[in-house]
Amino acid sequence: MATGTEPPPAGPTTAPATGPTTGARTGTGVHGASRAAIAPRHLRTDRWWSAPAGTAAGLLAFIVYSTWRAFSNSDYYAAPYVSPFYSPCLAENCVPMRGGPNWELVGGWWGLSPALLILVFPLGFRLTCYYYRKAYYRGFWASPPACAVAEPHKKYTGETRFPLVLQNLHRYFFYAALLVSCVLTYDTALTFRDEEYAWGHLGLGTLLFLVNIGLIWAYTLSCHSCRHIIGGRLRHFSRHPVRYRLWGWAGKLNHRHMQLAWASLVSVVLCDFYVYLLATGAFDDPRIF
Repeated sequence: MATGTEPPPAGPTTAPATGPTTGARTGTGVHGASRAAIAPRHLRTDRWWSAPAGTAAGLLAFIVYSTWRAFSNSDYYAAPYVSPFYSPCLAENCVPMRGGPNWELVGGWWGLSPALLILVFPLGFRLTCYYYRKAYYRGFWASPPACAVAEPHKKYTGETRFPLVLQNLHRYFFYAALLVSCVLTYDTALTFRDEEYAWGHLGLGTLLFLVNIGLIWAYTLSCHSCRHIIGGRLRHFSRHPVRYRLWGWAGKLNHRHMQLAWASLVSVVLCDFYVYLLATGAFDDPRIF
């Protein structure tokens, strides 16, 4: 065969799934009574498990790191840089940031880390993202673990029950992600100030923030919901040339949605960790001019 595998030998294991013999079959998933009686769990000979395992490891590393930084409530501002995990800062217990995103909308009753007030929106956007759904469904739940590899679950209910029915909120998280991206753009503009808040500064952190905001916008605008909002429900593209052009641009970005999802995730972590190192005095921001 073209796949380099051999068909299973004929015999009792290849009997039809219907008939009196199927009542004796027990098990779940691919060995369930409703499945064809094929002995191998799959016919793939490559290392199909490496992709979901690597995805799970990468997402787990981000979960551990972001949880530590979100609850630490410290070392997130080193003028003129503010960690993207803490921007905008919506509580009174934020570190004062001159000209920065100090928006005390919540007031003084909030006693926990201010990052918890804002991270729910970008994380909600990523958790409900179509690519990330596939990534963590396969990586953590083996649903399914890989193409042509059956999942080990008895039944499939899709996203029709709680909590997965909340995935339908993706479009609304997209709107929130747009606002957060605008705030992060403002923060990036502020990195052209020095530690004394004088304009005309360019440091290594400025370059990191520029790369990060570029990836953030590219990932956000490559979202499937964004593409549908721009060009969805149009009967005649010729009557909407501007939306058609924007839809085409969004479609080109959408082809790189997976790469942009990971690249922007890494860039956010790098910016946060860079600010952490500066705030803890590990080194001074290398200044270009």
